[in-house]
Amino acid sequence: AWNEGNLELFMQGYWQHDSLQFIGKNGVTYGWRQTLSNYQQSYPDTATMGKLTFSNLQFKRLSAPYYFVTGKWLLQRSIGDISGYFTLLFKKIKGKWVIVADHSS
Repeated sequence: AWNEGNLELFMQGYWQHDSLQFIGKNGVTYGWRQTLSNYQQSYPDTATMGKLTFSNLQFKRLSAPYYFVTGKWLLQRSIGDISGYFTLLFKKIKGKWVIVADHSS
């Protein structure tokens, strides 16, 4: 079942910092809290949240602490499926891999 904790759990993979960068259809957002807030506004309930899956994943190591990841996302929803593509920049910070930049369309 959907609840606001699902989005916060999803966001644990993101860098909890003001410099987190998210680029989407509405432009650039900076910061973990603002990105979470945008997700909460875009996906306020079970019908809009749906089931998220990923495919076509490709990983490229850029350097020891950085990976570049691309793929396709799909939200299967009762109100109609939506999908798009993404580019993620992962960085290992304090022993944990986190997303520091996300460009999703």
